[in-house]
Amino acid sequence: MRLVRFKPASGDDEIYHGRIEGETVVKIEGNIFSEYEFAEEEFDISGVEILPPVFPPNIVAIGLNYHDHAEETGHEPPEKPVIFMKATSSITANHSAIVLPRQHPDCVDYEAELGIVIGKKAKNVSVSRARDYILGYTCVNDVTARDCQENDVQWARAKSFDTFCPVGPWLETSLDPDNCRIKARVNGETRQDSNTDNMIFSVEEIVSYCSENMTLLPGTLILTGTPAGVGKGFNPPEYLQEGDKVEVEIAGIGSLENKVKAG
Repeated sequence: MRLVRFKPASGDDEIYHGRIEGETVVKIEGNIFSEYEFAEEEFDISGVEILPPVFPPNIVAIGLNYHDHAEETGHEPPEKPVIFMKATSSITANHSAIVLPRQHPDCVDYEAELGIVIGKKAKNVSVSRARDYILGYTCVNDVTARDCQENDVQWARAKSFDTFCPVGPWLETSLDPDNCRIKARVNGETRQDSNTDNMIFSVEEIVSYCSENMTLLPGTLILTGTPAGVGKGFNPPEYLQEGDKVEVEIAGIGSLENKVKAG
């Protein structure tokens, strides 16, 4: 099932959740994190504004979680998941712009990632029960200002500029996250092409580990890491420029597309 957050184009300022059925969005009544039902009201998908599928209370991200990406960056595979955070204000939607920050426009990079959305409060969850706490999955671009990442002691600033977390196009609730082809394209050129079976830590291990270190609230977005092929890995680096189009495609979910513009 594909779930979306949306606003009707009619001028209604309310934000709703819905289920996509072909070219139609079926409105949901209730809370997708507890109890809900499908209303009779439907919208043509061309007549609504699709928003990020969730607005999370926290964005938790995992670094160096693909064997090939660890290799391309010259790091040994970590013994435990490497956790960092992104500001929730970095969230932006499918087809919205990635804005190059005025202070640091020259080393902005893309990172295709599988996103996990937590469905219910999770604390000290075992690996075997981790999937019980997942509502669904989405495409994420963990946009990064590499110069900030390299110069700062930690990564929060590099990862948290406005628009640096495109998410979408929807939330897929039925997916095998352990075997999904994942790609990133820039202007139609494939830069990243891997599979989630190349992850060092599985989805279940990530959710369990994160829940041991913090309470995962409903709607929490977890980024599971990126494979090889980021712009920094090229010689010379291939960073994003104004006018570029970036696509993150994950099999079983769909494609997240964003154009790049100057700040």
